[in-house]
Amino acid sequence: MDSVRSPEWPVAPLGGVAANSAAARYGMSSGTGPIVGRAGPPPSAPPPPYQPPSGTRASSPPVGRPAAPPVPVKILVAGGFGVGKTTTVGAISEIAPLTTEAEMTTAGIGVDDPGARSSKTTTTVAMDFGCVTIDRSLKLYLFGTPGQSRFGFMWDDLARGALGALVVVDSARLDDCFPAIDFFERAGLPFVVGVNAFDGRLALELGEIRWALAIGDHVPLVQFDARDRLSVRDALLVVLDRALDRATRDRRA
Repeated sequence: MDSVRSPEWPVAPLGGVAANSAAARYGMSSGTGPIVGRAGPPPSAPPPPYQPPSGTRASSPPVGRPAAPPVPVKILVAGGFGVGKTTTVGAISEIAPLTTEAEMTTAGIGVDDPGARSSKTTTTVAMDFGCVTIDRSLKLYLFGTPGQSRFGFMWDDLARGALGALVVVDSARLDDCFPAIDFFERAGLPFVVGVNAFDGRLALELGEIRWALAIGDHVPLVQFDARDRLSVRDALLVVLDRALDRATRDRRA
């Protein structure tokens, strides 16, 4: 983790196509959809909903013995600009989340693009922070990364000590999540791709999104609503399950 390079966002000219975009990766022309070169996406059933393993409920401490403090777990909430990272952290945090929001100005035109559907007027200039207690034995500390390319140098420090990450994706702007996915693949950090259902629907099916992002079947792909606390909880539980699976396999190795 100490030597992992920060994600590299290519600088795209106004009206141009970024070098790390879906168009560049798949050789498509501007304006075409992300699915080209194949008759259709490979058949892929949507992932089953998360089912917590049975028998994991924390037991009460013995009478007369103080309860042990919960184990702190650091989780990153990452993704491109304007995909819903700040909303995700704020929806589930049991404390007033720490945010570093600043008003977007005309200086950001052509640099910070939240998408046509967004009414976003502020942007994260450092990070978001929140926490949530899962049970008596586990507490999650959530760190939301900035989505703009100029803050990419912060990702190495934010990822230090993290057990996993939730990569938030806007299905209508898949290009924006490539740097985040590349970063965690290089770092070897377990991550889950969470597709934020803006307005309650997706622009593409989950199978099409998996194919367009070129992620393996071992990477969980879930749909969630960044505004809904229970939906965010389920997505984070998948991240925990993935991190636990990685730790178990490393221990057996």
